[in-house]
Amino acid sequence: MITEPRPPLLRRLPPGVWVAAFWTTLVVFRCFTRDRELEHLFNYQGNPEDMALLVTAVVTTLVATFLVRLPLVAIAVALAGGLYTLGMWKVQEAAPLQFLIAITVVGYCAATRPRRDSLTALALPMGTIAALYLWGLVTRYGANPWVYLGYGAVTAIAWLVGNTVHQSRAHAEALRGRATEQAVTAERLRIARELHDMVAHSIGIIAIQAGMGRRVMDTQPAETRIALDAIETTSRETLAGLRRMLGALRQAEAEAAPLEVAPGLAELDRLVAGTAGAGVRVALTRDGEARPLPPEVDLAAYRIVQEAVTNVVKHSGTRDCHVTVQYGPRDLALSIVDLGGGSSAAPGTGYGLAGMRERVALLHGEFSAGPRPEGGFRVAARLPYPAEELAL
Repeated sequence: MITEPRPPLLRRLPPGVWVAAFWTTLVVFRCFTRDRELEHLFNYQGNPEDMALLVTAVVTTLVATFLVRLPLVAIAVALAGGLYTLGMWKVQEAAPLQFLIAITVVGYCAATRPRRDSLTALALPMGTIAALYLWGLVTRYGANPWVYLGYGAVTAIAWLVGNTVHQSRAHAEALRGRATEQAVTAERLRIARELHDMVAHSIGIIAIQAGMGRRVMDTQPAETRIALDAIETTSRETLAGLRRMLGALRQAEAEAAPLEVAPGLAELDRLVAGTAGAGVRVALTRDGEARPLPPEVDLAAYRIVQEAVTNVVKHSGTRDCHVTVQYGPRDLALSIVDLGGGSSAAPGTGYGLAGMRERVALLHGEFSAGPRPEGGFRVAARLPYPAEELAL
């Protein structure tokens, strides 16, 4: 069972506790000062006009307490505080602060809450402003339309800003989700290609060796033993490769993946030897000066040669194949030619050719595969070196 560590104690305290602590500290500090000018703000003696600061402290504390879980309640509390101070005719200047707090919470709701909640949050102060304006008209207490229009405009702007933040966040999350989905799909295809290239070659060799051993079992026991030895060697190597791949997939970090999971052109000689055991002679030619290749290019080149040779073994009906590896100054060229009269595979069919084409496309290279005019089948690929490798 995986348990997440608890955050520090100070981070677990709700925002309302911090606001209450601020006001308590301020009151205590003022009580111990000799400045008597603001003393009436802290000493309530029954006069409602002396409670402006107390109402502000209570409102901000309650708003901070309800803000995250019950933002609509926080707006209602701020509006109630504004209406209460608005009735104190000597300190009516404190009322705009309460309304400003409510408007700020409206912007917060629009940025963090669903559309229905944000519209409800917008309706609360808008309804209050409209009610105050109508009440002023009825009672003739005072109904300056520009004041109420200004409050309504500020509220609408706060909601629009919050809604813009909400839409931007939703768009960013959608892009991240799409990128994650694409990454998962790409990784799934990569694993599928690796498994296909690893298993298809080995199973093809095993099938051919098993068929040959079955045919000569009674007449040539020595050839049968050779075939069984080849089957055992190939199956053990395939099993070891699969274990290494599964071990790499279980690693928590990609950097910890074993290097043996990614074979390269250095193992072509062993591939040629294994193919010879299946009855197909592979002539390997290396042109140019060999150089260390980037892991992705080295792996792709090996898998392309492996899959092309596997197709020759399974489909061509010939016993000869020519593989050319050419190290150029800017790219690596591969050519696998079937010297027989048959066809290694129909272009565009099966997963082998599709996998080779995908590998080359991922490296921004060139790939071609098809029958030759003089007979046989040819697979060619050109893999460019990365820009950083050319810089070296």
